[in-house]
Amino acid sequence: MQRISSGSSFENSIGYSRAVIDTDYVHVAGTTGYNYATMRISADPAEQAEQCLRNIQSVLEQAGTSMANVVRVNYIFPHRDDFEPCWPIFKKYFGTAPPAATMIVAGLYDVAMKLEIEVTARVENP
Repeated sequence: MQRISSGSSFENSIGYSRAVIDTDYVHVAGTTGYNYATMRISADPAEQAEQCLRNIQSVLEQAGTSMANVVRVNYIFPHRDDFEPCWPIFKKYFGTAPPAATMIVAGLYDVAMKLEIEVTARVENP
């Protein structure tokens, strides 16, 4: 098993890994739209979705796989009305190889967070 960190202060403070590679799958923890280099987050849900998926894409690449190998995605939104404006971003990243998906409405840790996304992806064979 291999663990991957994004360098987010949340990972160290809480005690979790951004992703864990376990044999054939990469399990990516719930990821928000923070830019980890600046620890800033946009107020716009679609911009957060874009940053969130860039964060996830980076972790998947570190794990030796890609967005095309995502088999499961869970979207978590505090406000259901923020979901639809993010659809074009989701289609941009998942449109060619759509994974199984669930959208959940639930509170998030910080009111600045408009969404959180977690994914599971297959590891590419060497």
